[in-house]
Amino acid sequence: MRANRSKSALLYRQLRRALQSGRYLPGQRIDPGTLAEEFSISPTPVRFALYRLVGEGLIDDHARDGLHVPLLTEVALRDLYDWMERLLLMACEVEAPPEVGAGEALPYLPGGPRGDPVKGTWQLFDAIARAPGFRPLHHAVKQANDRLAPVRRAKRGLIDQPDEELARLGSHWQARDMAALRAGLRAYHARRRQLVPRIVALLVDRRDQQP
Repeated sequence: MRANRSKSALLYRQLRRALQSGRYLPGQRIDPGTLAEEFSISPTPVRFALYRLVGEGLIDDHARDGLHVPLLTEVALRDLYDWMERLLLMACEVEAPPEVGAGEALPYLPGGPRGDPVKGTWQLFDAIARAPGFRPLHHAVKQANDRLAPVRRAKRGLIDQPDEELARLGSHWQARDMAALRAGLRAYHARRRQLVPRIVALLVDRRDQQP
C-alpha cells in the first residue's frame, strides 16, 4: 500500500506538470490504462493520482465517457477569469512585509530573464498571492492558476505582446506599486474576458481535431 501511495504521489506531480505545460489540451481524454503502461505501474496508483486531480478540478470525470481535461464553456471561463482577478486584487489589498519576495528569481521582472510567458504568469500570480501569508487565499490562487494554465497555453496566439504585458505587471510587483498593479491586473483580465468566445471556439476546434 505504501509503495502504491508513493507511486501515486509521483505520478500526480508529473501529471500536474504535464497539464500546466499543455501536454494535455482542454477537452482531451486521459486514459488510465495508457498512463499505467507509459509509467510502468499498476492501475491502482494511476487511479489514485487521477482522482486526486479530479478533486482539484484539474480533470473532469465524465463517468462512462472517461476522464478529460476540463473544456470550459464561455460562462465558466468568464467566471474563472473573474475569480482569479478578485483573488489577486484581494492579495494586493493586504500589506505584505517588505522582505517577502525580496530577491525572488521571477521571470519578466526588470533586468530578469524572459522565457515562457505562460509559466511566468503562473509564477507571478503565485508570488502575489503568497506574499500576504494567508494560506487559504494562496491555495485558491494556486487552484485557479492550475485550471487556467492549459487555457493560457492553448490560446497564446490570440494575445498580442504577452511578454510586454507580463513585464509591466512584474515591474509593478517588484516596485510594490500596488495601485498600478491592481490597474494592470484589471486590464489583463478585461482583455481576456473580451476574447472568451474566441478562446472557447479555439479550444473546441482543437479538441475536435484530436485523433
